[in-house]
Amino acid sequence: MKKYICYLFLLLFIITACKKENTTETTANQSTVDSKTAFKPENIKEKILYQRAVDAAIWGIPAVNFQLMYKEMEKQNGAYNQIVYWPGLLSWKNQTLTPNPDVIYLMPFFNTEKGPVVLEIPPADNGVFNGSVMNYWQAAIEDVGPGGLDKGKGGKYIILPPGYDKSKIPAGYFIMQSDTYRGYALLRSVLKSGSPEDVKAAVDYSKRVKLYLYSEASNAPQTIFVDATKAVYDSSIKYDDSFYATLNEIVQQEPFLERDRAMIDPLRTIGIERGKNFSPDAKTKEIFKAAVNEARDWLIYNYEKTKPFYEGTNWFFPADKENITSVKNSFQIKEIYPIDNRAVCYMIAFFSAKHLGESQYYLMTLKDKDGNLLKGDTSYRLTVPANVPVKQYWSMTVYNRETHTFIRDMKWAGRSSQTPGIKKNSDGTVTLYFGPKPPPEGENNWVPTDPKGDFEILARFYGPTPALFDQSWRLTDLEKVN
Repeated sequence: MKKYICYLFLLLFIITACKKENTTETTANQSTVDSKTAFKPENIKEKILYQRAVDAAIWGIPAVNFQLMYKEMEKQNGAYNQIVYWPGLLSWKNQTLTPNPDVIYLMPFFNTEKGPVVLEIPPADNGVFNGSVMNYWQAAIEDVGPGGLDKGKGGKYIILPPGYDKSKIPAGYFIMQSDTYRGYALLRSVLKSGSPEDVKAAVDYSKRVKLYLYSEASNAPQTIFVDATKAVYDSSIKYDDSFYATLNEIVQQEPFLERDRAMIDPLRTIGIERGKNFSPDAKTKEIFKAAVNEARDWLIYNYEKTKPFYEGTNWFFPADKENITSVKNSFQIKEIYPIDNRAVCYMIAFFSAKHLGESQYYLMTLKDKDGNLLKGDTSYRLTVPANVPVKQYWSMTVYNRETHTFIRDMKWAGRSSQTPGIKKNSDGTVTLYFGPKPPPEGENNWVPTDPKGDFEILARFYGPTPALFDQSWRLTDLEKVN
C-alpha cells in the first residue's frame, strides 16, 4: 500500500512540475496577454474575422503609423505639401515613436495627386541635413543631404506620382519615383554643438528648405512651415478598434500596390474595402481590440527575440537583413516580403533610410547585463567607451517601453556628446546614469526614468565610422547601481 501511495505522490509531483514549466513558458512568450486578447469566437465568421484582423494589423502598421503622424499635423492646421517642424530641440510633447531630441526636426508631407512635388535642400554650408524621403509605407525612396543624392551640395528633388513619365522632367532635378501618391520626408538639421547659438543656427538652416508643386516652379509660393510646439503631437499607436479606422482611411486614399493585392480579400472580410463605408458594429469593435493586441503581442515577442548586434550583449538593431535589403530595393525582390519585421520596426519607430549606416546607425537595448527588462524604479549605469566611432555625434535616449515615446513630463530624454556640461572621465570614457533619481555625481550625465514603468534605450551614431560595424569598438550592457 505504501508503495502505491509513493507512486501517487510521485505522479502528482510530475504533473505539478509540468504545469509550472508550461506556465513559466507561457508567461515568457506572451508579454502583454490579458483580458484584451482573451477572445473566444462564437462561430467561424468571428474566427476568420479575428484572424484576418490580426494579419491586417501586422501588414498595415507602417501605413497607420504614417497616417497618425499626418493627422496630428492636420490638428496643427497643417496640410499636404507643407512642412511640420519643431523650432527647437524636442520636448516630451513630441509623442511620435522614438524621436531624436538632439536635432531639429522637419517633416515635409507631400501629396502628388495634382502632379510632382519639388523639395529643395540647401547645400551643407552653415548647416547640414540628415534625412530621407519616403512613401506612405515609410519605405525610403532616396536619402538627401551629404549621405543622399546631392552629396551635401544641395539641390532640387522632384517627387513623381505613380506612373509619371520622368522623361518630361528637365535636367537639374534629382528624380524620386514614388509608388504612392502620399508620403513624407524626415529631415534632421544637425547641431554643431548643444549651445543655444548652435541650436538657433540649426533652426535657421532648416527654414531654407522649400516645398511646392512642380507646376508652380516658375513662380513658387512661399513654403508653409507648421509650428508643432504649440500642443502635444501624439501619433503613438492606439491598440484598439481605432487602429482599423485609421487603416481604412489610408486604404481609401491610395490604390493597392501590386505586391499587396493579396490583402484585398482579407481586408474586405473585416469591412475595409475601397469605395465602401467602414462601419463596424459593437461586436466587431470588440473583436478588433482583441485582434490588434494579439498582433502587438506577436510583435513584442519578435522584438524581444531580436538577434544581438554584439554577441553576448543585449544591444540590437531592430531591422533584419531582409527588411534592410527590401528597403534598398524598393521591396522589389520577389522572394522576400518581411511583413513581420517591418511591423516590429514601425511598432517602435518611424522613418527608414535608403542607405543605412552611411549617415546614421542605431542600436537598442531593453535589458540589463543580467537579461532583466529595464525598470523605471531601478538605477543603472553605462560607461560609453572612449573614441566613439562617429564623425558628428553620439547619443543615448530613453523611451517609455509601453508606447515607445518620450516619457511624459520628464525634464529631458537623453544625453549625448553634444549635451552642454556632460562630464568625461580621465580616460575619455563617459559614464551615464539612468534611473528615477540622479546619482551622487549630479544631473549632468543622468537621464530620468518613470518609476511606474519600464523603459528602453536607443543609441544613435551620426556619421558612423567602420569601427562601429567591425565591432572593434563596442558597448557593454547596463548594470544595476545599488
